[in-house]
Amino acid sequence: MPDPVTLHGPRVTLRPWRLPDDLDPLFTINGDPEAMRFFLNTHDRSESDAWGRRIAAAFGDRGYGFWVVELPAEGMVGVVGLQPVFFDASFTPATEIGWRIGTRFQRRGLAEEAARIALAHGFGPAGLDRVVAFTPPANEPSWRLMEKLGMRRVTTFEHPRVPPGHPYRQHLLYEIARAGWIDGRLRA
Repeated sequence: MPDPVTLHGPRVTLRPWRLPDDLDPLFTINGDPEAMRFFLNTHDRSESDAWGRRIAAAFGDRGYGFWVVELPAEGMVGVVGLQPVFFDASFTPATEIGWRIGTRFQRRGLAEEAARIALAHGFGPAGLDRVVAFTPPANEPSWRLMEKLGMRRVTTFEHPRVPPGHPYRQHLLYEIARAGWIDGRLRA
């Protein structure tokens, strides 16, 4: 089992979890209706704590996962990272990239910076060949970020963990392969 790594960017640090200390700031995000507006629901405290513990435990299996995103003098502002897709779909098995940033830290480019760092780790030391991302079409900030990262829209699918008839059941699927990521970096 690889040791979890800490990654540094110009403004953000992506670090492994520190439990139970990270559970309070995580609940600030997971319990916030604005931060969770494109998810099925906000989390109550027990749901948020359980999600944080699952994410932290899975992190150790691979040495990467959903890192805690920190800003100097602010502490935890969100989570960003890579993890296996935990449901069956036409595009699985796959590794997804995802992000969840606290409301007061959104629209500052922090999710983009952190996601770029996570992708560099995924296609570098972690040796991934392909990364996917998905979101409901209504979540324009998220799919715009996917496009900024060089991901391309592949298709739409019905998310198996979203109830039939729910407005967020349909999701956009994006992907990027290591070769495409390298090509994008060479052109930058």
